[in-house]
Parts: sequence; structure tokens; C-alpha cells
Amino acid sequence: MAERGRPRRFDRAAALRQAMWLFWEHGYEGTSISDLTTAMGIKAPSLYAAFGGKDELFREAVALYRDTDGSATDRALSGEPSARAAVEAMLRGNADLHVRADRPGGCMMVLAATNCSEKNVGIRDHLAQLRRQTVAAIEARLRRAQSEAELRPDVDVSAVAAFLGTVLHGMAVEARDGASKEQLDSIVESAMTAWDALVGGPKAA
Repeated sequence: MAERGRPRRFDRAAALRQAMWLFWEHGYEGTSISDLTTAMGIKAPSLYAAFGGKDELFREAVALYRDTDGSATDRALSGEPSARAAVEAMLRGNADLHVRADRPGGCMMVLAATNCSEKNVGIRDHLAQLRRQTVAAIEARLRRAQSEAELRPDVDVSAVAAFLGTVLHGMAVEARDGASKEQLDSIVESAMTAWDALVGGPKAA
């Protein structure tokens, strides 16, 4: 049966990626509907029909970011053989992303809605919750390391995860402020030195 109605005249996936880049670069409140429609190559009615509105589009763009450009943390935590290797891969992977010349600087989940007006606190809180989930995922990986005897049972994994989350999110701000790859690498080296002190010495990867 032929599809009823007028077929969409744009590539939804490509349009969503353009929206993601725009929100990543300029933030939620710094991106207007006009900015979005121009970048996505569609009219406002098509945007609302396809995505529901700016709020829904932003949330979908954030989800796309997490699955693509922003997936370094999840890949490192799930793919490395030890907690130390996972932490280092997480930090280095994000440092690499933050300073890529073909991407906006920093991390979308950190920078896209740091400050919002009262009407957009839901967007701010949504990203804050995602950042908390990242720290929780780090903590879960450290607890797994404890259960596997990679880390001592007396290591305060909640505190270590909070520290690593602060480093991770702070690097995004530094990158947006113009930090170089070398400067971010230095931060990673310092964080790994702190890791060894916090957990009681280096472990085999």
C-alpha cells in the first residue's frame, strides 16, 4: 500500500545530527528555532511535525550525542580489562574528542545547558541527571573492580568516582576555554597519578 500523505522531504537522521552540532556549539538557549531550521534545511512546521518541538529535539540530540560522539566513556568503562585501564581510556578518549578540529569544543552534556532561565530548568536538570548517571557508571565499574579484588575493599569508590567525574567534566570546560591537547593530556596524567594514590598504587591493566 502506498504511504498516505506527503512524504517527508528531508533526511531525519541527517537533520537531527545538524541539530546536535548546533546545540553542542551554542547550547540550548543559544540556539533558536530559526537557527535550527536553517541548519537542518527544513521549515518550522516540519521541525515540529518530525520532532515535536525544541525541547524534544534537544533531548533527542543529546541521546544521539551519547550514542555517537559522546560514547567514549561508556566504551571505556565496558570494554577495558581493568578499572585503571578503563579510567585512563575514558579520560583520554574524552580529551581527544574535546579538542577535535572537526567538532565543537568540549562535551555537549556538560556545556549545552549549564545556565538556563527558569522556564528551561527541565533541560538543565535533564543534563545534570545524565552527568550524575555518568558518575554512577564510573562508581559501578569501581565496585566491580573491588568485587574482582583489583581494588582493596577499603577504597572509597564513591569518593574516587566523584573525583573522576569532576576531572572528566572539568576537562570539557577547559577545552571550551581553549585548552590544547597537550594541556588535557597533562590533566589526564595528573588524574592517573591521583588514582594510584587514592586506590593504593598502580595495578596491572
